[in-house]
Amino acid sequence: MADQPLLILRLRDEDEGVRGYAEQALWLLWGRSGEAALDRLMADGVEQMQAGRFKEAAGTFSEIIRRKPAFAEGWNKRATVHYLAGDYERSLQDCDEVLKRNPQHFGALSGYGQIYFRLERYDKAIEYWRRALRVNPNMPGVELNIDAVERLLQEKKARSI
Repeated sequence: MADQPLLILRLRDEDEGVRGYAEQALWLLWGRSGEAALDRLMADGVEQMQAGRFKEAAGTFSEIIRRKPAFAEGWNKRATVHYLAGDYERSLQDCDEVLKRNPQHFGALSGYGQIYFRLERYDKAIEYWRRALRVNPNMPGVELNIDAVERLLQEKKARSI
């Protein structure tokens, strides 16, 4: 994690390739627990999540969290599983835990935006997406989300007048 500040800076590099490598490196860095057994569990949990076995994946990520609660990515992956399963409140709680451990985690910040969008709390969604972009300005999907929600809010406002 000592490399994280330098990689965060490289997210603003003038070279697009460097920015891309910095983002990939951050994801790789965040995904390493420092323990081979936990890293194998992470791989199992990701596989379970991708197969749609959300309850099993949540259990796997919970075990990772139990063994190493300081490992932010365990919380982040469980937040993702809760989101995919439609349990937005639990996903929000896990995102809170991610940011306690890694305030620069643009994935969790973006995840908050997705959750708040699903909860139709559009102002909060935009707020978190903007926070994600302040950390990592290289997320065009997040920019598109903000634009779409701002248009939606403008349309709602225009209809209500």
